[in-house]
Amino acid sequence: MKLGETRIHVESCESTQALLDPSMAEGTVAVADVQTAGRGRLGRTWEAPPRSAVLASVLLRPPAGRLLPQLALVAGVAVADALEELTGLSVQIKWPNDVMLRRTKVAGILAEARDGDVVLGIGINVNQMREQLPERAGSLLTATGAEWDRDAILDAVLDALGTRYEQWREGGLDAVYDGLGARDFLRGRTVSVDGTSGTAELIDREGRLRIAVGGGEHATVESGEVTYER
Repeated sequence: MKLGETRIHVESCESTQALLDPSMAEGTVAVADVQTAGRGRLGRTWEAPPRSAVLASVLLRPPAGRLLPQLALVAGVAVADALEELTGLSVQIKWPNDVMLRRTKVAGILAEARDGDVVLGIGINVNQMREQLPERAGSLLTATGAEWDRDAILDAVLDALGTRYEQWREGGLDAVYDGLGARDFLRGRTVSVDGTSGTAELIDREGRLRIAVGGGEHATVESGEVTYER
């Protein structure tokens, strides 16, 4: 599927998530140079200096029966595909919605369901310097030592997302698992998810995190706030 044929570009907005609504065509993309009230998961803020990051949202209209929360992982796979192609570096996905480069978070995904549609927010740290980033975050600049063209990155991500979204529409998360399972950042790490602690084993084919909690027992969590040992 071709995404981004219709684009809304603004210099500044509270959040690109607010620029899209169900009256628009599927695949419409909203892009901003800066967000004044950017949002992450669980009510967090997402901040970046003007024109330093990719800040975009995509309107998707998934078929009935698909598990909409999986789209955060689908988008993570697409971002990882694009960044690996551009940088030549290995990219990982931290369940449930972060993209990691050289063990630092360089991108985050926010999937919001709206009456059957999904507005998929994608934030990618591009040209921020280290002092402009929060703890445990990185950018393409800090990872590679080079500045990057944000429009070229967005185009690459939208191309990859169009491919991965179509695969997911046809076959669910299993159809994009080739880009997910091998990139699992948490696998083998000691983690805690909303009171469930143990060793992360894998992201399963439904998009859940499986944790070994000891004594041969396992727990499977569908969503939550993850902490991990570095």
